[in-house]
Amino acid sequence: MGLLWALSAGAALAALDAPPGCEPRIVSVQAARAAPDAPELRPVEGWVDVTVPDVWTRRWPDWSGSVWYRIDWIRGAAAGCAAADVPVALGIDGVSVTGEVFSNSDLLWRDVSLVEPLSRSWNVPRWWVLSSSGLKNGANSVWVRAVGPAGLSPGLGAVRVGDTRWVAGEYGSAQWRQRTVYFINAVLCAMAAVLFLLVWALNRRGRFQDQSGQAPAYGWFGLMALCWLAYLSTYLALTPWPWPDSLTRSRFSLIALIGYALCVCKFTFRFGGQDLPRVEKALHVLAVVGVAALILPSPDAVIPWLDRVWQATMMVILANGVQFQWHAWRPRSGSRRMSHVLLALCWLVFVLVGVATLFSVVDRWQVARYWAALSGLSVIGLVMLLLGAQLVRQMRRMEHFNLTLAERVNDARTELAQALAREHARALENAKLQERMQIAHDLHDGLGGSLVRGMALVEQASEALPNERVLSLFKTLRDDLRQVIDYGSSAGANVPETPVQWAAPLRHRYTRILDELDVASEWRIAPTWLGPYRPSALQCLGLTRLVEEALSNVIKHSRAHRLCVMVDVRTEEAQQRGVLEVRIEDDGTGFDVAAVQRAGLSVGMRSMAARADRMGAVLDIVSGPHGTAVSAILTLSRAAPDAR
Repeated sequence: MGLLWALSAGAALAALDAPPGCEPRIVSVQAARAAPDAPELRPVEGWVDVTVPDVWTRRWPDWSGSVWYRIDWIRGAAAGCAAADVPVALGIDGVSVTGEVFSNSDLLWRDVSLVEPLSRSWNVPRWWVLSSSGLKNGANSVWVRAVGPAGLSPGLGAVRVGDTRWVAGEYGSAQWRQRTVYFINAVLCAMAAVLFLLVWALNRRGRFQDQSGQAPAYGWFGLMALCWLAYLSTYLALTPWPWPDSLTRSRFSLIALIGYALCVCKFTFRFGGQDLPRVEKALHVLAVVGVAALILPSPDAVIPWLDRVWQATMMVILANGVQFQWHAWRPRSGSRRMSHVLLALCWLVFVLVGVATLFSVVDRWQVARYWAALSGLSVIGLVMLLLGAQLVRQMRRMEHFNLTLAERVNDARTELAQALAREHARALENAKLQERMQIAHDLHDGLGGSLVRGMALVEQASEALPNERVLSLFKTLRDDLRQVIDYGSSAGANVPETPVQWAAPLRHRYTRILDELDVASEWRIAPTWLGPYRPSALQCLGLTRLVEEALSNVIKHSRAHRLCVMVDVRTEEAQQRGVLEVRIEDDGTGFDVAAVQRAGLSVGMRSMAARADRMGAVLDIVSGPHGTAVSAILTLSRAAPDAR
């Protein structure tokens, strides 16, 4: 507005510089249709008086082609006016759709293309300083040839002749309302389309929710801005590109306007939380019908439909704005939503501008008035601010949610840490209990077995044992007790080099006892481990305890005469593993394995089963009237390089 005031003040000062009665003035404006076969020739007859801005289809509805305009003007005729003292300028707000301008017989300007594809100068203001050499002292004429199809409101914009500073000021005003405002509008639309379509694409699942639970229509607003940007190209484009001719481009612009109207309604319904499925279906049908009316007819038949489709589309937009006024302001039990009230005010501005456009002047020249463009600019700016504020609120709500979530996660982490501490304490207690049970099993299998062997030796001896023999029994008990005590550090013990070395202590200890009890024993031991497959130190110790328990049971209960201990090592290359099998067989009286397991009274059997389970071995006990066989099968993996 400041620019307009400055230009008006400059025009007033320019008028004061010229002597009274010396200002140029227009005396008449006439128009005549050019001959179709020679449009470049000025008509001789058929001239009618017109006023500018002028749209010739009001006078000649079906005329497409060229129309010549003649603007007669005179310089000031008052006494004391010098023709050469005051420079004269000519200004035109636009030639629709394209054309050329002459001052008397001098060509001032000619558009790039006066045949299809036509250049587009309908919304481009221009001005020229008229050469004094080409002007007459009395009456002068400006000749304008306008070229355009009948469906594009062809004609001539406002024309002014006068002082250069005044014409330049009016040109600046026209440039602002016909070009600059639309350019700013287009930039804002492009920014809005990119921003809100990006927000919609990143949040397609409705992550940003408004207070009513409805997902804001960011996507529809982005499409609305995109369609309006496409429609604005009608005001800014200087050529029909990329379309082949002006009518095709006009069809495209109106299709963009239909898309804009549909998106406006969809955005309004989504933003206002309105559920109108039948109305939306009707809008889709109207949009399809409008697009078909623009695409299907031939170029000559489509001309009457251009204004009809444009007016119908504007009516849909106005109806949407009116119905939302009722939705936002109607009485209700709860309080009105401020966002709905603000959107209703935005649409009210649009409704007022649209009503003035439709019912005051319907031609395209008045659509380009700067106040209409400014109102559209203000509406899209307000809607962007409205949606931006809502987006900020949703972001703040998300930040609050994130803070709350972080606090709850910290609380859950604290509770989990406390629960883990309690579980750790329980695990320690369980570990202590298992360690005690392990010690009990070791005492039973090791020290208990030695005691059983010693007791059996003493009971079955025919005479008193010498001191050396008794001392040997006590040393055996001491060694077993040391083995139990050192079990905790057995993980670091060395694995015997061969199965023979592993079985040697057992064979040495039990052979003497078995011989004294008249039990024949046979030991079949594999000579070496096979390749990299060998047991660990703990597995060797567990197998030792298991064999000791089995041999102690033979001594205590079996009444056997013959015993065989076998240690077999084999490999399974297909499965890349080794197998170690230890088997103890006797020819004793045997027992009922199932009954003993059900009774649960045999500590030895439970101990052997527990040891086999800890080692990952499979324990199998078979017993009958003719003897008992105890076998433990252990799967061996590849030993680490430092396993020895």
